Amino acid sequence: MSSEARLYTFSDETKTKLRKFRLGTSRAQKPQAVIYQIDKKTMEIQQVDDDVYSDVQSLSDELPDHAPRFVLLSYPITLDSGRLSVPYVMLYYLPVTCNNEVKMLYAGAKELMRNTAEVGRIIEIDSAEDLDDIEAKLKGDA
Repeated sequence: MSSEARLYTFSDETKTKLRKFRLGTSRAQKPQAVIYQIDKKTMEIQQVDDDVYSDVQSLSDELPDHAPRFVLLSYPITLDSGRLSVPYVMLYYLPVTCNNEVKMLYAGAKELMRNTAEVGRIIEIDSAEDLDDIEAKLKGDA
């Protein structure tokens, strides 16, 4: 077992939510996102709230200015070929204003979160404004 898996935990409820979200968004007609954080006391990775954000603006409004977050995002895009694609990615939100302790906390959990959530790839963003061009980032690597 990796050291990350011993340090950070997921409740069974969280694992179930992760799986349901991944399976439920594969045919989404509009963007869907959920936000996860690490509880510093218990080291548990958990969903911030029960909200599922369906537009980039409301998601952007929910991201804190000084704390990292993991955002799971399912975002339907039409490729240049005309084919519909629904990439499932993790946004690793790491504002430049975070303190080093919190940066290290999230950096250590990044791959574990990626593997547990079963996302295709990670996109790093350092401000909520980076969400404005998320579609271009998704198409660029689709």
